[in-house]
Amino acid sequence: MAPGQDWCLQCGAGAPDSLSAANWRSLAVILGAVAVLVLGAAAAGYAALNKGANTSAVTKTVAAVAPTATTPAPTATTPAVPGGAAATPKAHGLPGLGTAKPPKIPLTAPTPEASSPSGTGTGAAETTTPTTTTPSTSTTPATTTPGKSGAAGEEPQPAAILLDTNAASTYNPYNLPAADFGDPSLAIDGDPTTAWTAQVDPATAPTMAEGLLIDLKSKQKVSALKLITSTPGMTVEVYGTKGATAPTSITDPAWTPLSHLEVVKKKHARLTLRDSKKAFTYLTLWISKAPESSIGTPEAPGHVSVEEVELFPTG
Repeated sequence: MAPGQDWCLQCGAGAPDSLSAANWRSLAVILGAVAVLVLGAAAAGYAALNKGANTSAVTKTVAAVAPTATTPAPTATTPAVPGGAAATPKAHGLPGLGTAKPPKIPLTAPTPEASSPSGTGTGAAETTTPTTTTPSTSTTPATTTPGKSGAAGEEPQPAAILLDTNAASTYNPYNLPAADFGDPSLAIDGDPTTAWTAQVDPATAPTMAEGLLIDLKSKQKVSALKLITSTPGMTVEVYGTKGATAPTSITDPAWTPLSHLEVVKKKHARLTLRDSKKAFTYLTLWISKAPESSIGTPEAPGHVSVEEVELFPTG
């Protein structure tokens, strides 16, 4: 052993006086301190383990003892709505289930089919099915009479007489120049943008002596004449004849006056004819006076025009 060494590092033998009381007391103190530290650590660990166990036990006990609060589901009562329809309840969101969407409701309620009862007398069973009130407005389109738009409640007018394309001609008993007249077929072509015209002689204006002759091809009863003109203000008269040919003069007694002298004040006029119970083969729209606006000058003579003529049979 080296000087001052108390123990042999190879065999463990102690040096003389190495086991003295003073040395043992020091060793005992050291061992006691170590033992105290070890016991303290063991106690602390044991206390920590007991604390965790107690906490788990208490938690489990509380969970086992505490009763679960169960709320009975309320029964949804749908309030009745007058008319038999049910009110739609509001959707309430439930945790974890999302928000329930209400079913789609059509904007227009379907009209239930009306079921006819088997009997119509007193005591017949009344249906409790709600019905939708429908306005009593008729959706059936009104019949439109060609050449006339009648108001509701009026008796429908008969359709205009169908004329041949060559049924119209210029009635010129005084042999005025043919260049003074337009195409008479344009007055019965159904197109109000075309017209038969007659020139106004400034030397004799406003007097006129010509007309539009209509060949009915057979004897027919006529009750009215419809006129469309772009020169309102002219004076006209309607004549009819039963002969096979038209008289050569307007003063011929074979002509029967069917209307009075009338001033056409508007562009659209309807002349009611007399003797509508009698049948005629020819009718003429006689023009006896031109409006002041149609006289013109010798250099630029005016004219009167007839856009359309329609004849209506006696109903």
